[in-house]
Amino acid sequence: MQNLVQIACVACLAIATAAAAQPPASQPSAGGTPDKIPFDIPYGTAIGVDAAKKLLSIAEAEAKRRDWKMNIAVVDPNGDLLAFERMDGAQYASIEVSQRKASTSARFRRETRVFYNQFEAGHAYIGTLEPGLVASPGGFPLIEGGKVVGAIGCSGGTGDQDAAVCKVAADTIK
Repeated sequence: MQNLVQIACVACLAIATAAAAQPPASQPSAGGTPDKIPFDIPYGTAIGVDAAKKLLSIAEAEAKRRDWKMNIAVVDPNGDLLAFERMDGAQYASIEVSQRKASTSARFRRETRVFYNQFEAGHAYIGTLEPGLVASPGGFPLIEGGKVVGAIGCSGGTGDQDAAVCKVAADTIK
């Protein structure tokens, strides 16, 4: 029995030594090496509550025009909620999704569709970036004077429906 244990230990040592002697596999690309950081938009002072409420009204009007029931969230540049509205009949599950879309968009300074596209292209690492990240269309950063002042997120329809409603409101910020 002792001989079998010794043989097993020698075999394990031989396998470990052989594995250590293998040259390292080449690393997969992590998106290339661009000259500039993508989405390098500076953060600005958060929009106020009155401006956030106005964005809710604009998005709601667009959703009503299309007869879509939406949850709409506006957040500050850190992703913290400033204003929220759940339209009558909007699904409950989309309350948190709209807030997470807005937060994802603000914190990463980009439209959430970017993450959706990367995830669909097989870049599974997207799910490791931040708990609560939403890789679905419908979140837009609010850019005023070249700075991120917040974000808006919509949820309740398809990703493209959510994006269409939020884009109308986001485009009013200059």
